[in-house]
Amino acid sequence: MPQSDGAPQEVAGDPGQDGSGVSRRAMMRNAGIAGVGLGLAGLGGGTAHAHPSAGTTPAQASAAAEAPPRQGETMIGVPFEKRSTVRVGIVGLGNRGGSMIDLFLALPQVRVVALCDPVKEKTAAAAKKVTDAGQPAPATYTKGDSDYENLCKRSDLDFVYVATPWDFHFEMAKTAMLNGKHVGVECPIALQLDQLWELVDLSERTRKHCMQLENCCYGKNEMRVLRMAHAGLFGDLLHGAGAYNHDLRGLMFDPDYYEGPWRRLWHTRLRGDLYPNHGFGPVGNYMDVNRGDRVTHISSFGTPALGLAEYRKANMPPGDPSWKETYIESDRTISLVQTEKGRVIRLEHDVSTPHPYSRINSLGGTKGVFEDYPTRIYLEPGHTDDKWHDFAEFADWDHWLWKEHANPPGGHGGMDYMMVFRLMQCMQLGLVPDFDVYDAVTWTAPVPLSHASIKAKGAPQAIPDFTRGLWNKARPGVDSEKPQG
Repeated sequence: MPQSDGAPQEVAGDPGQDGSGVSRRAMMRNAGIAGVGLGLAGLGGGTAHAHPSAGTTPAQASAAAEAPPRQGETMIGVPFEKRSTVRVGIVGLGNRGGSMIDLFLALPQVRVVALCDPVKEKTAAAAKKVTDAGQPAPATYTKGDSDYENLCKRSDLDFVYVATPWDFHFEMAKTAMLNGKHVGVECPIALQLDQLWELVDLSERTRKHCMQLENCCYGKNEMRVLRMAHAGLFGDLLHGAGAYNHDLRGLMFDPDYYEGPWRRLWHTRLRGDLYPNHGFGPVGNYMDVNRGDRVTHISSFGTPALGLAEYRKANMPPGDPSWKETYIESDRTISLVQTEKGRVIRLEHDVSTPHPYSRINSLGGTKGVFEDYPTRIYLEPGHTDDKWHDFAEFADWDHWLWKEHANPPGGHGGMDYMMVFRLMQCMQLGLVPDFDVYDAVTWTAPVPLSHASIKAKGAPQAIPDFTRGLWNKARPGVDSEKPQG
């Protein structure tokens, strides 16, 4: 599954985000941080734009969401520099990065120039893939958790791809931009509201794109629904829903799957939606969030945290390090997000209880509704019998990417390939990327804000306008036109 750090390919079309890319020593260091209890105070920045704390009034929450002064020009509509060959550096070669490298190598005029992971065996295996593909041996960076800084300093890189555990995403994205590189990061792009603002400011100052590589936006169903929504088939849009409901208990307690217990440890730190991007990204696209509408507030509620402790009791031996952990993350979080136009988006997150995989992926409007898992649709005027219909009836609405690449390689039903192909195409042709730093931080904002809302008993938390007033201008996104020539 897609993950911000490498996840398994066990569920077709399932983008989770996990992976490794850091040493066990680093993970144990992070375990120490969790041990002292990294609560809301540890996530806040203390600045005017840090997220509010428990007990915050709506007026205070709105003030906390005010934008800091702009430090550079907007990155909206800014194209990549045109280049015949895209030179890529990859940081993090665990489950996610170690599989995504295959997709970069599958594309013509893309060179994998440098690799970084403190686990030398993983770096060596990835380097062999590069030479087996007929490319020159890549430079490798394996000297500890900070060697990625040396990769980012290289003068022969155009793009840095980050697929490490979440704890490292912000610093790595920041370092890449400060060294003049465009950067794409697996989910979530950062975990604090002040960090999200800093990434916006850095992207604007350095003139480098900072992107959340949200593969679910490129799913076949998601892209078909997107085109149908933009063509008016759903009428006026009213509501949508997205989720990451994926039973990860076994993987989170597997001592060999993740490089250390980093993902499980986040369940000792936050109560909110740890992974909103897979659900939020596609629905945000349907509703043209940051492209004619914007999200304004989020209210979140969470169940008790019981699932991981019960799984540990049933499956982990006495003396296992996990017995020192106290889990606070809600087994299921449910958030309602309001948009400026009055639309409602429901987000869910649940990785701690037994249930089939679902991202929900629903969209409703004045002419009907689509729901995924399983896929079904009802749209007037064609449907009049109050029964669900086959989504295959609308196959003609598939995005041009899926019409050109009917059987794409790679995981998650091909969405990973579509994302990498399109990104590299935009860089080669000098096009504006399908999504930008404003989308990245908007899709990630529910991480700290849902935590704050749950702590405040569901009180609405203002979502910043990261575009600083430019959200209401229509502009292209993932529903792109096929390039000519």
